[in-house]
This record gives sequence, structure tokens and C-alpha cells, in this order.
Amino acid sequence: MTRSVGQATRARSRNGGEARCMAAGSGAGLFLDALFVGLIAARVGYVACWWPEYAAAPESIIALGDGGFYWWVGVPVAVGFAWWKSRRMPALRRPLLAGMAAGMLAWGAAQGGLALLQRTAPPLSALQLHAIDTAPVSMSRYTGKPVVVNLWATWCPPCRREMPILAQAQADYPGVTFVMVNQGENAPTVQAFLAQQGLTFGHVLLDPSLSAMHLFGSRGLPTTLFFDANGKLVESHMGEITAARLKDTMKNHSSP
Repeated sequence: MTRSVGQATRARSRNGGEARCMAAGSGAGLFLDALFVGLIAARVGYVACWWPEYAAAPESIIALGDGGFYWWVGVPVAVGFAWWKSRRMPALRRPLLAGMAAGMLAWGAAQGGLALLQRTAPPLSALQLHAIDTAPVSMSRYTGKPVVVNLWATWCPPCRREMPILAQAQADYPGVTFVMVNQGENAPTVQAFLAQQGLTFGHVLLDPSLSAMHLFGSRGLPTTLFFDANGKLVESHMGEITAARLKDTMKNHSSP
């Protein structure tokens, strides 16, 4: 009898442990599903808002690196999805929603850290570059108007893809100065590339020592930096920028 009771107790304990493991696995899977659904919704909302720009270049719809997400769309969808999927597992709702809240707080903290880095970034005037004729150029000459600085190289495929977008933006936003800063290449290489591609920019500078990348903490190309009229960094984008993302950023940076 004692042995039977012990066996039954162990069986209940084992079954309870298995149930807890299954519940934990279900909760983790549901959390990931909700995260995925929220990301998709945030992207769809952004693409819908900027549809003309994405329709003109359909491949840019899946260019998730442009950072085009509307979290005010994605978060409610993710929470609603998690709530609906957990309707038969009410015990999971509290830890699931707590995990989602923790994730949003972590994301908010990361955004705050990025904003702090931008506020403490060196001013545009701290950058010393060279003109195509190799004459030294102080970037302080560009203060007084908003400035967009693009760090690029001829060998960089995403740089090459985004340059027509920046050339068009230069025409669309005459109140903003667009400065194309080549990284590490010489004047003949830069001039030959621009001529071959049929690209014309009002301000093309050379940065043979990659000083702009070091000064502003860029870890790759292309990088686009947005400065206000006082030469203060207000926004940055690392990686290829789409027409929609550039237009969205320019909406707050300047009016065409």
C-alpha cells in the first residue's frame, strides 16, 4: 500500500512537472508569435502610409533595415493577438503580458540611449574634410540651414542603390543642404563613378581618413546623418535608406 501511494505521488508530481513545462513552452511560443505578428502589423501600417513611395520601388517593401515600422500599430495588434490566443489558457495571460511590457520598456530604453548619444554627438563644425580638388573644407560653412550628410563609397552596393533617392531629395528639398561625403577614395574614382551613373550633387567632399565615420560612430556604410541649422545631430540612419524612410525623416527635418 505504501509503495502504491508513493508511486501515485511520483506520477502526479511527474505529470504536474510535464504540465508546467508544456505551459511554459506554450507561453514562449505564444510570445514569439505575438512579437512576429506585431512586427508584421507595424511594417504593413508603415508601408500603407507611405504606399506611393513603396509602390514606385516594390522591392523596398521588404527592406526592413530602413526602420520603417509604426509601433502604435504593431503593439495593439500584438497585445490583441496574444489575448485572443490565450483565451483558453488564462493562466498564461499575466506572465505573457508582463513579458511584452518588459520588452517594450527595453525598447524604450534603447531608444532613449540612442537619443542621448545623438544629443552628445560632436557638432557638424568639428568635421574637417576635403573638396574634390583636395582643398581643405570646414563643415562649419554649412551651418545656417539643415544639413543631410551621406557617408558612402563607390564599392558599396547599398550606397549605389540609394544615391538616386538622395539626388531626388536634393531637388525636392531646396532648403536643405545635401553633402555627399565619400569615404576613403580619391577624387578621380569619385568623379568617374558619378559621371558614369549620371548623378549630380551640389556638394561632394572627400574623407580619405574616414574621419566622419570615427567622429560620429558609424560602423558601416552607407550612413546618413541629419543635422539642424545649428549643426547639431538630430537623427541618424545606418544602412540603405528607402525613399519612404527618407521622406518620413525629412518631414520632421524640413519642409520641402
